[in-house]
This record gives sequence, structure tokens and C-alpha cells, in this order.
Amino acid sequence: MLVVIDVGNTHTVLGIYRDEQLLDNWRISTSTHRTRDEYIILLQEFLRSLEADRREVAGMMISCVVPPVLNELMGLASKYFHFRPLVVGPGIKTGLPILIDNPREVGADRIVNAVAAFQRHKRAMVIIDFGTATTFDCVSQKGEYIGGVIAPGMHISMEALCQRASKLPRVELIRPPEVVGRNTVQCMQSGVVYGYLSLVEGLVARIKEELKLDLLVIATGGLARVVARETEVIDEVDEFLTLEGLKYLYDLNTPNKSLDKPGLTR
Repeated sequence: MLVVIDVGNTHTVLGIYRDEQLLDNWRISTSTHRTRDEYIILLQEFLRSLEADRREVAGMMISCVVPPVLNELMGLASKYFHFRPLVVGPGIKTGLPILIDNPREVGADRIVNAVAAFQRHKRAMVIIDFGTATTFDCVSQKGEYIGGVIAPGMHISMEALCQRASKLPRVELIRPPEVVGRNTVQCMQSGVVYGYLSLVEGLVARIKEELKLDLLVIATGGLARVVARETEVIDEVDEFLTLEGLKYLYDLNTPNKSLDKPGLTR
């Protein structure tokens, strides 16, 4: 069995694979205060829900953009499983040439998404990840990472509006009945929801025009389905894209290691 963990700025997603099957996945809040022992308790419960034992876990693959959390996860793997996990970063084989000024600047999750999407579709594409930030990552028809876009996410856009404008209330992120709001709540919902849809549609159009490529548009992340329902520019939603990428990278970097063999050394 393989444990895959994607640590984002707001949420952390954990998945457990047996061979090629994703048995289950869980989304928890990302906290720099959570200790390795707390992660152990969480994983114990996750494994118990699958009627699995930690001795069945042979490996772990981590993508992390929050360094303090990575330290605790490394401790978790050492203390609970007695092995060292693989971490997406320098030294990890990806099979994806990164053609930007400084490849080390690209977030681990963005690389994982690009790898997973290209391995599945083998064509030029843009991957939109709706997380704390919304990222647009472009891959050429040769499987090269050629750059992207970073924009504020929907939730932090709304939070910034409420925090900086003292008279504006917190509102639910849903599509209002009309673009022109008839009250403050509807006006705010229109600005964030329709404004965000315009951002997505506008950026996708500009990216296609600039690259002159027939791009497949794939969406992932917590709000992917919400946005995809309201626009036609998104061709596919893949909520497990990052987990699939982590599984692929684990296999790529441990070609002779069987997940059927226990990871415990004692």
C-alpha cells in the first residue's frame, strides 16, 4: 500500500493506494501546529476505516508547499512506518522538462498536476487548480512545462474584501440570480462569482491565443466542480489529479519496489 499526501496552504489531502486503486481519500485543514503524533492518530483512524494495518504500507509520497508541515510528516513516516518518504522536489525524477527561468520556483503541487495530466492525455493542455491560489499551468504537446499564471483564490478574494471593507458582511459563495445585484449580498456574490468566471474564461482565452495551441483545459482542486458548472471553457474536472500524480511519481522513482512488501523494518 502507498500513502500519498498533498499539503496545500489551506487543506491537506491524503490518499491510500493498493496497487493501482485509490482506496479512499481524506481532506483535512493544513496546520503548522499539528504534530507528528497527531498525524499518526489521524492515519491510524484512516487505516482502520479501510480495515488495513500499518504493516501493509510500503511507501509514502509527499507534495508540500508548507515547510513546517513537511518536517512533521517526515517525522510521522520515521516514527510510525520506519521508512523515509519520497518528497517532490530537487532530485526527484518527473519526466517533465521545466522550461522556465528558475525551475525551483514552481510549486511541487503544480509539477505533480502537470505530470499526472500529461501522462493521462499526452497532449498540450492547461491545468487549473482551484485552491488557496488559483494556478494555471501550461504543458506543451511534447510534455514540457512552459509556464503558468497565479491568481488569488475565490475564498481569499472574498476574505480580503470583507477584511478591508468594514461594512461588507461575509457571504456565501454561490451564484446570485442576476449579474446586477439588488442588495449588498447579491452584489458581493456577483463580483466574486461572476468576476471569477470572467477571470478564468479571460485567462484561458489569452493563454490559447498566446501559445497558438489546441489546449485541453483540466480543472482540479476544491472549487473545480463549482466553477466548471458555470463555464464551458473547462473540458474536464479531475479531483484526484494530484493524488494520481503522486502515485505516478512514486512508481517512477521506485521502479523495483513492490507496494505489496511491508515498509516496517522491525
